[in-house]
Amino acid sequence: MTTIVLLPGMDGTGTLYEPLHKALNGRCKLLVLTYPPDQALGYAELEILVQTQLPQDEDYILLGESFSGPIAITIAATKPVRLKALILCVTFACNPYPWMAGFRFVLPYLPTRLAPLRVLSHMLLGRFSSKELCMQLADALARVRPASLKARLHAVLSCDVREKLQGIKVPVLYLQANRDRLIPVSAHADIKTQLHEMEICRYDAPHFLLQTKADAVAKDVQQLMSKVEVDREC
Repeated sequence: MTTIVLLPGMDGTGTLYEPLHKALNGRCKLLVLTYPPDQALGYAELEILVQTQLPQDEDYILLGESFSGPIAITIAATKPVRLKALILCVTFACNPYPWMAGFRFVLPYLPTRLAPLRVLSHMLLGRFSSKELCMQLADALARVRPASLKARLHAVLSCDVREKLQGIKVPVLYLQANRDRLIPVSAHADIKTQLHEMEICRYDAPHFLLQTKADAVAKDVQQLMSKVEVDREC
């Protein structure tokens, strides 16, 4: 059974994926990694942390959601022997808002809480928001120290791993949310420019795609898994 190794969004808690667990319904193993909630780590440090947790004795598909896309891209470019495919979910290969790059220098001086929950719900969920999802989001963010979130935001604003895309030799699937208010379409276009054979699945969904369209995502992920397993047998 192929394992899906999921690298989480900016909160890094790994607590927001129960809908995907249920949708996959045991048809594959879903391994959700987590990031230290009390350490101010950037992409380089988190990549090392992820590398130590990847399966060594079984095949796997790497799924990088949102914040974790650059980590997944960087790891895939090293051509791990057991990696069979890469899934990029509502993510980017470089700072999706270049005009905000200078903003990273003032992050240490910003208030502890970067944005009210209502604003985050608008950006991440939009009209798909529900009381349950808002509570889960609030709980996830409450587990992470502000310094850790600021370090991750700093990493995003400094990010550019586009040159590593050409080193990826496994099949790539991009999951795009048509109602994403956080990651612009240009972020997907940057990746498609380098990965011409990348497949794309589009959903009528917000940035929290894996939480609001888990059934549809699970179906497309399973199709990718079937293709990978057939190619492996040939």
